Amino acid sequence: MKIALIGYGKMGKEIEKIALDRGHEIVTIIDVSTDGSFDDEAFKSADVAIEFTRPEAAYNNYLQCFNNNVPVVSGTTGWLDHLEDIKSRCENDQKTFFYASNFSIGVNVFFEINRQLARLMNKVGEYDVSMEEVHHTQKLDAPSGTAITLAEGIIENLERKNNWANETTEKADEIAIKAFREGDVPGIHTVKYESSVDEIVIHHSAKSRKGFALGAVLAAEFVKGKTGFLSMKDLLNF
Repeated sequence: MKIALIGYGKMGKEIEKIALDRGHEIVTIIDVSTDGSFDDEAFKSADVAIEFTRPEAAYNNYLQCFNNNVPVVSGTTGWLDHLEDIKSRCENDQKTFFYASNFSIGVNVFFEINRQLARLMNKVGEYDVSMEEVHHTQKLDAPSGTAITLAEGIIENLERKNNWANETTEKADEIAIKAFREGDVPGIHTVKYESSVDEIVIHHSAKSRKGFALGAVLAAEFVKGKTGFLSMKDLLNF
């Protein structure tokens, strides 16, 4: 499969290694440090583009891919104010877009555990829920896209929560998410339910970026021949 990389930071380099190991070809790399361009024939020849850049650049990158009829797999977070437009283009213009706030297989299992736990906690109202996440200092958005996905999973399934808040909240119907930025941490997420007598904690800690990169390449393989807005639920058939 011919892959275009958009973004060539630590994640882009890890994705390149895994893609090559799995027998794919990197036809172009578009980044401030490279000569690749959306106007190049090499980009237009790609079967899929894998995009890991910055929140302020992501939406325009997606439009460039759509204009060239190149399917997109993206792990950039912090751009979701454009989400409905992207979904509309997938539905109305038959574009292909695969988005995940986190491509790790383990994290996506964690998402499912989180949703199931929230359903169970509907029956025990004495527990309040809060969250913490830790990432490397180069991560610009806070809370992380993964933390927001976890919070949304709780809100969808726990009737007493309707929103999330950054850092702290005094509102009983909100989930407080504390975000920390430390060193080169790939990602740590913790969900805690606490009562006056005990607490229940679920926790995921990434050991490296390799799991995220592998998931992104698996998503790129998955989108071939498909159209629409896709996610890890489609890939993993949850």
